[in-house]
Amino acid sequence: MTQPKAYIPNPIVIEQTARGERQYDIYSRLLLDRIVFLGTEVNDTVANLLIAQMLFMEQSDPEAPIHFYINSPGGSVYAGLGIYDIMQHITCPVHTYCVGLAASMGSLLLTAGAPGQRYSMPHSRIMIHQPLGGARGQASDIQIQAQEIQELKDQLNDIYIKHSHVPMERS
Repeated sequence: MTQPKAYIPNPIVIEQTARGERQYDIYSRLLLDRIVFLGTEVNDTVANLLIAQMLFMEQSDPEAPIHFYINSPGGSVYAGLGIYDIMQHITCPVHTYCVGLAASMGSLLLTAGAPGQRYSMPHSRIMIHQPLGGARGQASDIQIQAQEIQELKDQLNDIYIKHSHVPMERS
């Protein structure tokens, strides 16, 4: 038996303008102020939305900063690396903010913010851990998966070191 999905409303913001009222869903309104919010697990769908938002903001003003708020338990390494790559690729500085929890891939995205522009709220938590994976199949399949996890671990460690300037021996 599957659990029913909870209904999560998408709040609407109503603003008065010279031409009357305008309605925005909350995420569209935040986007107008160059704010993106990751408030879920990192997966392909969420990554594609965040990437599209960042590319849109770069296109509209390549100099203005993007404010990226993170409250995430982490998720897919591959999807998260896609977000990371775009953060490094775009010309806009990305200011990162931890609100609540930045765990796993969420912590890597927090670390990837512009130097001097990475923030953590007073009661937030940040958690880093090694990549996880499950292996099934023949011995050769398991070896291939183990090698991929080791390569991802090395790649993630390099990213943390690059942005934190903390050598591996101290971490």
